[in-house]
Amino acid sequence: MFDKIYKDKKVIITGDTGFKGSWLAIWLLSMGTDVMGISLPPETPRDNYVLCGLNERITHINQDIRDYNALRKIFNEYNPDIVFHLAAQAIVLEGYQDPLKTYGTNFMGTVNVLEAIRHTKSVKAGVIITTDKCYENREWVYGYRETDRLGGNDPYSASKAACEIAIASYNHSFFNDDSSTNIASARAGNVIGGGDWAENRIVPDCVRALEKDAPIIIRNPKAVRPWQHVLEPLSGYLKLGSLLCSDTKEFTGPWNFGPSSKNMVTVKELAEKIIKNWGHGKISCESENNKFSEANLLHLDISKAVNKLKWQPKLDFADTVSFMIDEYKVDGMTKAEIYEQRVEHIIKYMDNMNENP
Repeated sequence: MFDKIYKDKKVIITGDTGFKGSWLAIWLLSMGTDVMGISLPPETPRDNYVLCGLNERITHINQDIRDYNALRKIFNEYNPDIVFHLAAQAIVLEGYQDPLKTYGTNFMGTVNVLEAIRHTKSVKAGVIITTDKCYENREWVYGYRETDRLGGNDPYSASKAACEIAIASYNHSFFNDDSSTNIASARAGNVIGGGDWAENRIVPDCVRALEKDAPIIIRNPKAVRPWQHVLEPLSGYLKLGSLLCSDTKEFTGPWNFGPSSKNMVTVKELAEKIIKNWGHGKISCESENNKFSEANLLHLDISKAVNKLKWQPKLDFADTVSFMIDEYKVDGMTKAEIYEQRVEHIIKYMDNMNENP
């Protein structure tokens, strides 16, 4: 396991106020890590970061990653051992609405983080999180491999493909055999779990509808997605980060982290499972004259991570949704109680990892 690697390490998380970033912070704290977060403030009072009271548990700095000078100053003062870069504009629709912000945050923000790492001698490992949408999507029935062509028709996907090109360039130019710093990218998508309240995402939209006793409106019910609980890719990021701390370059480069093929179900099937776990609700499938394109099928081949990292997903679809709904049903709980619930789920997940290596 990787828990001993992170004990007493100084770790920077960019995007710690975001969904995945906040969950990563909780997991690292449970392993005794000194966590520094760099991000914009949380967007809603129901975000996971706020619900769990993470502002009282980690060192956090409100900072836009598009400001390189400010970013480098933080890195130089903190001297992290490991960096997890998750800060991003992560919504496809918002990419269409504000492409300038999307490219600036996702591409130049990533370049700024890479530069800050390059000029901070203490950094041993960096895990740069992109997305499964960095691939040129040809609607193939088989999973995309790390060697497949990058692309992206929409601004969000294209900005993430550009990030991958920048990461490869930095590995070749700066983090090569002469460097003691190891950098890798991690690609995952359709991550679900408690504390995600972003607009235009299927799970938060479902929960908002259920809370109002309103029908769940689905615009693309037949679209197939590889749903995975947030702990699945995070376990991959943490495993990758621990291996990058070695003196070998073996674990640098891109890595896919996705669920098993059994978790490949339609949007409608996901909504139906959510309703079953919630206890009530109904679905309304409404067609939209949407001028923005959306992929119907995209999933990842995780063979590289399974074989070389000895990582694999642990939760089936039923457990994924069950975990998630428990994490959303927190009304009346204190911040400390919600935080402990998250930690308990992490412990259960890690026990599963230990029992089924």
